[in-house]
Amino acid sequence: MSRTVLCYGDSNTYGYDPRSFLGDRYAKDIRWTGILDGVSDWSVTCCGQNGREIPTHPSQWEEAQALLRQADPDVFAVMLGSNDLLCRPGFTAERVTARMEAFLTILAHPRTLLISPPAMRPGSWVTEDRLLTESVRLAGCYEALAQKLGCAFADAERWKIGLTFDGVHFSEDGHKSFARHIAETLDALLPASPTPSQCL
Repeated sequence: MSRTVLCYGDSNTYGYDPRSFLGDRYAKDIRWTGILDGVSDWSVTCCGQNGREIPTHPSQWEEAQALLRQADPDVFAVMLGSNDLLCRPGFTAERVTARMEAFLTILAHPRTLLISPPAMRPGSWVTEDRLLTESVRLAGCYEALAQKLGCAFADAERWKIGLTFDGVHFSEDGHKSFARHIAETLDALLPASPTPSQCL
């Protein structure tokens, strides 16, 4: 039986192709959620949205809760925070983490995987030192939050994900690398049940 994961995130979960001017996305066999869904026994519900920040309003929380009720996933994987830094001048890693804490506390899924996005790099979207510094610091803040809330944590910066010219979005190779690492992380979090032939 396949295991189920709801992947909730921004444009890097959606699979946005930064070469597009119209919000197009990479093909399913290139974006990480599609690779994960196609080559593993994980059944993926992709809830990525371009420009998404961490939900902060009751209506947004209710929408996320409705997605969870409908999908009823084994794992709720969340990767957000980059747009909060990009769109909110002066935001620090701590302020982003406070938003994430409120969101995850409201949703309270029993098996949550909090993923810290890869740190930004200098590029056409990243021209401010604050973005470089705070996106690096976000991993430590998220790791402390995961320990506080008792949820699983993954630091995608350690996966050396390839980014494109804008310094934010995954390259095609980046998506492939992310898919490989997230599959390993999910398998460690929820190992597959043995098939009948494997049972003694």
